[in-house]
Amino acid sequence: MARYTRIPGSIALITLTNPPVNALSAAVRQGITDTVSRAVSDPEVKGVVLCGENGKFCGGADIKEFGGQMKGPHLVPMIDAIEATAKPVVAAIEGMALGGGLELALACHYRIAHVKALLGLPEVALGLLPGAGGTQRLPRLIGVPAALDLITTGRHVSAQEALKLGIVDRITAGNTLEVAAEFVRSVSAEQRLALPRLSTCPTPCPPDLDSFLERAMAQVRRRARGALAPVACVQAVRAAATLPYSQGMRVERELMATLFKSQQARAMQYCFFSQRSVGRWSTPSGARWDNSSPLPVQNAAVIGLGTMGRGIVVSFARAGIPVVGVEMDAKQLEISRRAVTSMLERDARRQGAELPEGLVRFTTDLRDLREVDLVIEAVFEDMALKKRVFGELSSVCRPDTLLCSNTSTLDLDQLAAATHRPELVVGMHFFSPANVMKLLEVIYGSRSAPAAVATAMQLGKRLGKVSVAVGNCHGFVGNRMVLPYMSQANFLVEEGATPEQVDQVLEEFGFSMGVFRMSDLAGLDVGWRIRKELGLTGPGVAPGEPARSRKGSRYSPLADLLCEQGRLGQKTGCGWYLYDRPGGREAKPDPWMRGFLEEYRSSHGLRARPVDQQEVLERCLYALVNEGFRVLEDGIAAGPEDVDVIYVLGYGWPPHRGGPMFHAAAVGLPAVLDRLEHYHQAHPDVPGLQPSALLRKLVARGSPPIHKWREVIKNIRSQL
Repeated sequence: MARYTRIPGSIALITLTNPPVNALSAAVRQGITDTVSRAVSDPEVKGVVLCGENGKFCGGADIKEFGGQMKGPHLVPMIDAIEATAKPVVAAIEGMALGGGLELALACHYRIAHVKALLGLPEVALGLLPGAGGTQRLPRLIGVPAALDLITTGRHVSAQEALKLGIVDRITAGNTLEVAAEFVRSVSAEQRLALPRLSTCPTPCPPDLDSFLERAMAQVRRRARGALAPVACVQAVRAAATLPYSQGMRVERELMATLFKSQQARAMQYCFFSQRSVGRWSTPSGARWDNSSPLPVQNAAVIGLGTMGRGIVVSFARAGIPVVGVEMDAKQLEISRRAVTSMLERDARRQGAELPEGLVRFTTDLRDLREVDLVIEAVFEDMALKKRVFGELSSVCRPDTLLCSNTSTLDLDQLAAATHRPELVVGMHFFSPANVMKLLEVIYGSRSAPAAVATAMQLGKRLGKVSVAVGNCHGFVGNRMVLPYMSQANFLVEEGATPEQVDQVLEEFGFSMGVFRMSDLAGLDVGWRIRKELGLTGPGVAPGEPARSRKGSRYSPLADLLCEQGRLGQKTGCGWYLYDRPGGREAKPDPWMRGFLEEYRSSHGLRARPVDQQEVLERCLYALVNEGFRVLEDGIAAGPEDVDVIYVLGYGWPPHRGGPMFHAAAVGLPAVLDRLEHYHQAHPDVPGLQPSALLRKLVARGSPPIHKWREVIKNIRSQL
C-alpha cells in the first residue's frame, strides 16, 4: 500500500497505492511507516519524495475504519516520525491533499503542488476536527486567522490560494514528481541541518490575540447554530496559539475524543455516507435506472432564463458542456446574457483562469435547439405554459433528445403526455441558486425509460450535484414534505405565536432560516401560485376560515391574505417581516403584523394563547417527519437516506442533526409517535398530524435502526 522505489539523485520515492483516493487505511499507514524507515536507514538515500498513485496524493483517513478498533500504526506517531527525519521529505501533491492527507503533507519538510490540486481540512463536515496535528501545525505555518478560516469551514483551496497562504512552497503545471525530486536535490547541506519542522515553529498570531479569538469564537458559534465541531476547532487553534506544541496536541486529542463519540459526529458521518449511496430507485415493474447505460450528452439547452434558468446555464458552462440559453423576450434575453456572463467572469477571476469561450449561446428561437442532446425547461411553474413548451419541443428537437423539466411540484406525467416521447421525459428539479446548491431531484415518471433517468442522474454528477432519484407526486419529496411543515407554522401563528417566535425556535434548532424568513426570501407569491394551482385559494374559492375544512383538512389563508395586500416578501420590502427597502435582506418584526393578526383572530373567533418552544419545534418538525414516513410508504423515495440527503442539501436541515428521518430515529420513534398522537388528538382537522402507518409499524417492530427500515418499507410500499 506504499510502494518504494529509487529514482536518480539518490532519492527514495514513496507512492501511496490505495485507490480511488489513496486513503490512509491501516495497510497504507503500515506501508508509509515501513518505507520511511527504510529510506532513513539507507545511507545511499539523500532525500524522500512522497506522492500518491494515479495523480491523487491522499484523500485523508479511511472513514470506513471509524467506529471500529484501530489497527496498524496510529496516524499521529507516523506523521511525527516523518517530520523528525534528518533527510528532507517533500510532498508531491497532485489531485488532492485533504484531511489526513494534508496533515501528512504538513509533516513533510516541503510541499510542491500541481496547479490543479485541491487542499483542505474538511473534518468539520464529519462532526470532527483535524486530529493528526492539523490544528497545531497549520496555524504555525500560515498564522491563526487563515488557519481558523480553513479549519472551521472545512473549505477546499486551490493550489494557487495554497501558495498565497503559504501552505505549499511551489506550484507547477508540469510534472510534479520531477519538480519535487529536483527540489530535494537542491536542498543544501546547511538546509539539511535545519529542516523546517512545524512542531518546533512559533505560531504567528494577531496583535490582540485574546480579543481576536473571542470575536472568532462568537462568529463561529453564530454560524455553527449548535454544531459542536466548529467550536472545538476554535478551541484547538487557541491551544496552538497559546501552548507549546506537545500541550496543544494533548488539547487536540481530548477534543477529538469528545467529538468522535458524539451523536453529532454520527449524524454527519451518516450524511456523508448517505450522499454516496442515495438515488437507487426502481420502477414499479422492477426496472432499475442504475442498471441502464446513460445516453450521451454532448450539448444541452435551458429554456427560461430567470434566476433558476441562469444558474442552470452557469452549471453547464462550469462543467464544460456547451449550452444554449433560450428566452422568448429579447430584452429579458439580454439581461440574462449579462447576468450569466457576470457569474462566469467571477468564477474565472476566483480561479485565476480564462473565461471559457464558445460554451454558452443565447437565442429567442426554439429552432436553434434542433441538434441538442438534452433540454431543461425552467419556465414559470404553470402547467398550461409548461405543457405548451413541451409540445413545441417535441416537434422541434430530434426524436432522441431528452426533455427535462425543472418543475418543483407539478405532475411530470402530464408534461410527458404533451410530447411524442413520454419515455424520454424526466424531471430535473434544481434548487435555487442552481449554480450553488448541490441537490438535484431527478423525477421518474410512470413512462420514463430507465436510460433517461440514468442520463439525468449521470448529468447531475457531471454538474457537481448530488442526484437523488424520486417518484412522481405533487411536490415529489422535498416540496411535498415542506407543505405540512409550513402549514404547522401558519397554524401556530393563528393560535397565538408570532412569526419571529416560530423562526427563532427553528433557527435555534439549527436551520439557517425559519419558515417565515425563508418564505420572505423565496417570495410569498411562489407558494401562492402553487396553492392557486391546487385550487386551495383564488377566484371561486371562499375566503378561508382557520377552523373550517377545505378539501378535508384545515387550511390557513394567512399567506394568501398577505399576498392579496401586495406583501410578497423581500422583493416588495414587506411580507411576514418588514425590510428597509424592496430587495432588502434584514428582516425586522413588523408592528403592522400584530394588528393584522389580532384582527384576523377576532374575525374568526380565535383567542390567542401562549405557545411554548417545545410545541413549535414538535409540531413543525414532527409534521415534516410524518410526511417523510408517508413518502417512504408511497415509494416516492427509496429509503430514509434519500429523504435526509434532500433535506440537508436542499432545505437547510442542520447536518449535525442528520436529516429529519435520522432525527426521528435519534429522538426515538415511540416518542415521535406519542407526540404526533397527542397533537392529532388536539387538532383532528389536521391530517398531517395523524401518525403514518409506517411509523406505527416501525414502532410495533421494536424501532429498528434506520439502516434496517428498508426491510419494513418493502412490505408496505404501495404501487405508484
